[in-house]
Amino acid sequence: MADTTIYIGNKNYSSWSLRAWLMLRRTHQDFDEVVIPLREKESQEEIMRYSPSGKVPVLHHKEIVVWDSLAIGEFLDETYPKARLWPRDPAQRAHARSISAEMHSGFPDLRRTMPMNMRSSFPGHEIAAEAHADINRITAIWRDCRMRYGSEGDFLFGAFTIADAMFAPVVSRFKTYGVSLNDTIRNYADAIWNLPELQQWYEAARNEPWIIPAFEL
Repeated sequence: MADTTIYIGNKNYSSWSLRAWLMLRRTHQDFDEVVIPLREKESQEEIMRYSPSGKVPVLHHKEIVVWDSLAIGEFLDETYPKARLWPRDPAQRAHARSISAEMHSGFPDLRRTMPMNMRSSFPGHEIAAEAHADINRITAIWRDCRMRYGSEGDFLFGAFTIADAMFAPVVSRFKTYGVSLNDTIRNYADAIWNLPELQQWYEAARNEPWIIPAFEL
């Protein structure tokens, strides 16, 4: 049994679980995972056994409990500094934290009208007008980071960071709903989508038995 266990929701639907799980996988540490299906009769009671907030993801590391995806990322960066989950350069780190916090608290219209559904494809689905502002802001963030740091690698700050994990579910959403992207943005989205860790998550999502009707169009 590993020192670390992460409790997550359905891999097909739980964007916050994906963020934290991806950060954890990038530390290259052994861990156990427990999937708690969401919106089932016993879901809330089961989650409350492990999470003070009653939400997933939640990370248990020895005697430490960390809930909330961004807090999990901060904890992992402190615990496993060699993983370099934040950029080492202070200016880049401040930038990465800012856009991660913006993703953490923002873009409500995109979340509401384009729920994550990794195993489905809705390319003909009309994107709600109010979601376009969120899409434009997200792609502007990606474009700016790639312009500044693109020479250093394929991700927002060259090497993979927490910021990329925070935006990974958006890449999935753009794929599911057929959002049109220019070459710069598409190349970044492809780099995220083709991560071996993300493909592992995607394969598991495709094989899950659970369906949440509210997230199926």
